[in-house]
Amino acid sequence: MIGVALKGLAGRKLRASLTAIAIILGVAMVSGTYVLTDSINKGFDTIFTQSYQGSDAVVSGKVAFSGGSGAATSPGFPEDLLAKIKALPDVEAAIGGVADQHTKLIGKNGKTISSGGAPSLGFSVDAKDTRFNPLRLVTGRWPAGPTEMAIDKKTADGKHFSVGNRIGVAAEGPQRQFTITGIAKFASVSSIGGATIAVFDLPTAQQLFAKQGKLDEIRIATKPGISTPKLLDQIRPVLPPTATVRTAAAQAKHDSKDVSGFLSFLQKFLLAFGGVALFVGSFVIANTLSITIAQRTREFATLRTIGASRRQVLWSVILEALIVGILASLVGLFLGLALAKGLDALFVSFGIDLPKSGTVFATRTIVVSLLVGIIVTLLASLRPALRATRIPPIAAVREGSVLPKSRWARFGPFPALAVLAVGIALLGYGVLGHGLSTTVRIFSLLVGCLLLFLGVALNAPRLVPPLASVLGWPATKIGGSAGVLARENAMRNPGRTASTAAALMIGLALVTFVAVLGQGLRASFEDSVNKLFVGDYGITAQNGFDPFPKGAEGAARKAPGVLAVSGVRAGDGRAFGNKIQVSAVEPSLPMVIKIEWYRGSDSVPAQLGRDGAFVEKKYAKHHDLQIGSPLRLETPTGDFIALKLKGIFKAPKGGSPFGTITISAPTFDATYPQPKNLFIFANMRGGATSTNTEQLNAALKGFPDAKVQTRSEFKKNQEKPLNSILNLLYVLLGLSVIVSLFGIVNTLVLTVFERTRELGMLRAVGMTRRQVRRMVRHESIVTALIGAALGIVVGLFLSLLVTHALSSEGIVFAVPYGSLAIFAVAAILVGILAAIFPARRAARLNVLEALQYE
Repeated sequence: MIGVALKGLAGRKLRASLTAIAIILGVAMVSGTYVLTDSINKGFDTIFTQSYQGSDAVVSGKVAFSGGSGAATSPGFPEDLLAKIKALPDVEAAIGGVADQHTKLIGKNGKTISSGGAPSLGFSVDAKDTRFNPLRLVTGRWPAGPTEMAIDKKTADGKHFSVGNRIGVAAEGPQRQFTITGIAKFASVSSIGGATIAVFDLPTAQQLFAKQGKLDEIRIATKPGISTPKLLDQIRPVLPPTATVRTAAAQAKHDSKDVSGFLSFLQKFLLAFGGVALFVGSFVIANTLSITIAQRTREFATLRTIGASRRQVLWSVILEALIVGILASLVGLFLGLALAKGLDALFVSFGIDLPKSGTVFATRTIVVSLLVGIIVTLLASLRPALRATRIPPIAAVREGSVLPKSRWARFGPFPALAVLAVGIALLGYGVLGHGLSTTVRIFSLLVGCLLLFLGVALNAPRLVPPLASVLGWPATKIGGSAGVLARENAMRNPGRTASTAAALMIGLALVTFVAVLGQGLRASFEDSVNKLFVGDYGITAQNGFDPFPKGAEGAARKAPGVLAVSGVRAGDGRAFGNKIQVSAVEPSLPMVIKIEWYRGSDSVPAQLGRDGAFVEKKYAKHHDLQIGSPLRLETPTGDFIALKLKGIFKAPKGGSPFGTITISAPTFDATYPQPKNLFIFANMRGGATSTNTEQLNAALKGFPDAKVQTRSEFKKNQEKPLNSILNLLYVLLGLSVIVSLFGIVNTLVLTVFERTRELGMLRAVGMTRRQVRRMVRHESIVTALIGAALGIVVGLFLSLLVTHALSSEGIVFAVPYGSLAIFAVAAILVGILAAIFPARRAARLNVLEALQYE
């Protein structure tokens, strides 16, 4: 039976290859994800490890909790600590430095050089002692003066800067011009991603970052023979409350904590799409094997006649699937290396450029990729293999024998309806259930979603005839007799058409879900902006989400015709034991932002003073807060601010520009190091006109990272990150659509084999080659449209559930009719592409040979 299986597989190379493609693409996604994230992880590890080369211990600023809003979280510590540490008996060398993550470099066009969401790094070096410096000069020398700096090689090459050129830098204040004295790079990192690096001497960096008299860290090397724990014990007694000391390895691990969390999320995010592709691929494999087994009924019956047992037939089919799974998984494994580069290029095109340090092809990648591909193939082959065992020996002498029905067929549609009902129930439980743990909800959603797709696929054969009749009607008008035959072919075997369409249904259901969810987010955000934003202009960083110097607010006030300017600062805080977002506003806020007050009035921002605060209604209700209630806000520096509640407002569904707790700008500036604005809103005499726009831009010329936008431009630019994420999701989900495309190709190729004699008869009675191609093409389009119709309905159902569950968060259910029309057109294109090869094959059949085909 092994020989029979191998010979059978060798005789069906085309069918086996088309079956394998579904697994190849899914495994390639899994393999490529691991290769990409492992390579990025190694790049970050190399950067963090090399950052503390030559150091045995590192003193850094102490923070009460890690930050995430972009506001500086470390208060630093007094510069005189460096001298105290150098005086310790076991310290051989020590060097102090300051750093900043928002030091923007200005290109030759006068605009900030985009880092694509990566940090714009700025830090100090000591030109006299470079043992602790992780950078290596490519050319030039280290800066040594208030007008000198060095930049990274990638920026220099990409923006055409060289030693001796002038370049602008914007940090805490207006931009300044520097002369480039050196170009540097990390020694062992092939790419630092989208990050930019600006290097200064210590006094210049302290002045530029507004950290005069302070340091952010001290790197320390011990004398020979001294253990690191002993060194730490000597350092701790001299540290101020705002500083802490760690070993170099511990500091590198601490710095990489947030990055590790992001990479873990990215890995799971991409693996989910690999899982979707494999799930779709399992439908393709099961359908292909089912058709193949149906076509080999006589072959299996003959094997049973000459003595093969049911078990031998079963293992023969499983062996074929195993061989296909192994070969496909191996190809997918190594294709993942190329796909990793493609994924990286995809992320870069969306502005996500992450560091890398060579390609990492780990053992885990090999094992997981091969196991996943093989197991999915075997599971998908199990049902067709069991069906093959039910072929009776007598079928060998019958003309036109078909596979016997499953033992479950006598129960009618009830098992299929039960699977669908359980899937819907689990989805409802996961989405709408309250008081459940996150793990339970995720498990319920995952299993419910899988059962929903499976349930729809199982029930689809009953929907195919009416759907094919309606969706195939245009083919009968456009394609004539070929179109009529195409519609009848799609209706002839509803189970096969449904299985083929189910693969496309899954991909389009997820694409529809993403589109509806994105439209809901856009609609709620636009509604929020329309209700809140009554000013003429909104000013943000160039990328729309980075904080930018608060000095831009003062510069905007100097523009001619300005009536009101109000900035919104942002930072992190902690209240009631939870980390929250903190914002700060000016008294002039009501002139540019319309707030619907639940308790209080537009006079609240002007009355905040040193200890006032306002919060959103839901937060106040959750913590039983009333006007006059005390609030205790902890800042990242570990300081506490005693506040009194002076206002409660109602936020629109789409959210607001304010954090959980909002305080006055003076209080924020006095307690948060390096305070920055997230937004600035302005009113101008005469409204938003081209003249006023020019005057605002002229006033903000010293702050090139500040972007002046009208209300409509502000709305559009704030939606850009959401649109980028949606487009990225569409591209990644496109892999499952490609897999389903090959599923349609596979089915059509197999049906061409199956209908060889029928096609010969049609040709013999006068059907032309062109009409044959048209018939196959229309059948493919009808099948694709059935998949699209099912997918769009399922996607709308899923999005309705989720938006209902998230309605309290401001997400509304909004149908993007234009996008759905595009998806339908895309399904037609998928059908046309899938039919190209099968249609040509059918048209090229020799009429006489086809009439003799069995």
